Amino acid sequence: MVRRSIGVLVVVATMVPALRPRAATAVSASAADAALDRALRELVAMPGGPPSAIAIVQRGPALRVHRAGVAAVGSPAPPRKNDFMRVASVAKAFSGAVALSLVDDGVLSLDDTIGQRLPAQPAAWHAVTLRQLLAHTSGLPDFTESDVFVEAVIHSLTVAPPPATLLTYVANDPLNFAPGTQYRYSNSDNIAVGLMVEEATGMSYEDALREQVTKPLRLPRTSLPAGPDVPSPLIHGYDLAADGTPEDISEDFASGWAWASGGIISTPADLNRFIRGYVGGKVFGRRVKRQQRHWVPTGGSEPPGPGKNSSGVALFRYQTRCGTMLGHTGNTFGFTQFAAATRDGTRSTTVTMSLQRTQKTVGWGLAVWQALRLAEEHAVCAALASEK
Repeated sequence: MVRRSIGVLVVVATMVPALRPRAATAVSASAADAALDRALRELVAMPGGPPSAIAIVQRGPALRVHRAGVAAVGSPAPPRKNDFMRVASVAKAFSGAVALSLVDDGVLSLDDTIGQRLPAQPAAWHAVTLRQLLAHTSGLPDFTESDVFVEAVIHSLTVAPPPATLLTYVANDPLNFAPGTQYRYSNSDNIAVGLMVEEATGMSYEDALREQVTKPLRLPRTSLPAGPDVPSPLIHGYDLAADGTPEDISEDFASGWAWASGGIISTPADLNRFIRGYVGGKVFGRRVKRQQRHWVPTGGSEPPGPGKNSSGVALFRYQTRCGTMLGHTGNTFGFTQFAAATRDGTRSTTVTMSLQRTQKTVGWGLAVWQALRLAEEHAVCAALASEK
């Protein structure tokens, strides 16, 4: 089924205003948890709101699930931490984890170029480095903005081409800017990262993802399928018809259309474990971590996460009234996602809404996105709260 949002199958770049972060505010765990519960209930109940929202908050070993609404319209069951879902562009953090773990192993270098690893790609791209791809400073045009790509998706929603085909939709387009001179979020970046991983390892990106990330971090319910199916039980993803009726689009498109840029299937519990391990440095060491965390204050997550956003290498920084966390956001058909952790990975949160919304939406849609962003800030505050 073709819908209004077909042109944003994964996510498209935006820049966030340079807001001054507020001083961290201490709050008790019980008060923060209650505030998050209220925010999720209000989000689901508002006009144009999602059928469900679920947040995981983990403070040290203590994990708490917050949720509102139902996992599927017409069913009484709430969303659960082990239900499957699309993680949208948080998949870019996974491709960052794969690539950076290989950098740590000496298999890849952040200074490796497209010309060295993928010489068949356009000559204008050859000087672009892995570092620039992961930091969205490559200048590569975004394949999801190509009219040819959109037409291809419309005519084959549930069957995607081989991953290398995705970059052919913009192979004849000029770079947006000289590599390394600007920040601009592009879905093409992570497709190129996935292809560089395959060239360096001699295995498929899916196998490298499993060997470098999902096995070491013990993520048994996380995968990157090619087709449209999502395992059961699942949190269903929705779009809203013109009259406000929710339409289930959970399995309307193939994950292969997003691949390393946004195709991963996971669960709230797995996503929480991933972000703790990724930010906490469990898949690469301190040397790589230091290179990852050079922040660009004008680089924004898409959609923007809570507080003031800054970009690093396959990672974003969120400075909020309660403190700072590192992570990633994303949206795709049926879902908007947020996952973040403290620098040491000991405190974390994920927030999942079963509806795609961003700051580019209008009317009720914009109000819903603003309410979600507020809920995400409440989730950060709950993760950072004192147990006393």
